Amino acid sequence: MIKFYYNLAPNPTKVALALEEMGLPYELVPVDTRKGDQHAPAFLAINPNAKVPAIVDGDVTVFDSNAILLYLAEKTGKFGGGTSPAARGELLSWMMFVASGIGPYSGQAVHFRNFAPEPKEYAVTRYTFEATRHWNIIDQRLGKHRYMAGDQYSVVDMALWGWARLVPFVLGPDALPKMPNLKRHLDEISARPAAQRALALKDKHSFKAEMDDDAKLAMFPHLKKAG
Repeated sequence: MIKFYYNLAPNPTKVALALEEMGLPYELVPVDTRKGDQHAPAFLAINPNAKVPAIVDGDVTVFDSNAILLYLAEKTGKFGGGTSPAARGELLSWMMFVASGIGPYSGQAVHFRNFAPEPKEYAVTRYTFEATRHWNIIDQRLGKHRYMAGDQYSVVDMALWGWARLVPFVLGPDALPKMPNLKRHLDEISARPAAQRALALKDKHSFKAEMDDDAKLAMFPHLKKAG
């Protein structure tokens, strides 16, 4: 059985969706990042980057959410897009776009708006601009195709969904209505039974909710040096 190291953040949530869509049995292992669980030696042995999620599948360990999705697609032969070289290139390109653009810029936009100390105006402006630019590219893509890799629902859609749910938090409450194709895609995936099961994982474990000083130091270790 797959051991799934998770919490309720966007990246673990998209892996939860994939596991549910693929019907793979898994054991939940909570990692409470606000308590610093990601820095424990046992977890660092699995993911030296101290980030969630990670999976252990027998003698195979995979960390990074996008790598996990690709691994699971190859393992099961499901949701990997078309089999032609052109289709494979399309899927990998959009997967890396989500991995290197959507996730990092959205995450940094949230960080600088909500957690970074002053002065931060330049950083907020830069990351909000870049996150918006990336999301608009997604919206344009979904205006031409039902799914990110064309007509087939794939792991790229799962990767996107993990973050798309938080667009109002990333860009503000008025952002999603301005991207109707993204909203259509988000609503469709959120209505899937597997998505509902993935979201229900929030009831399995209690994670620390307070963003107190200890939580900030656990999640943003550079603050120790700054202090």
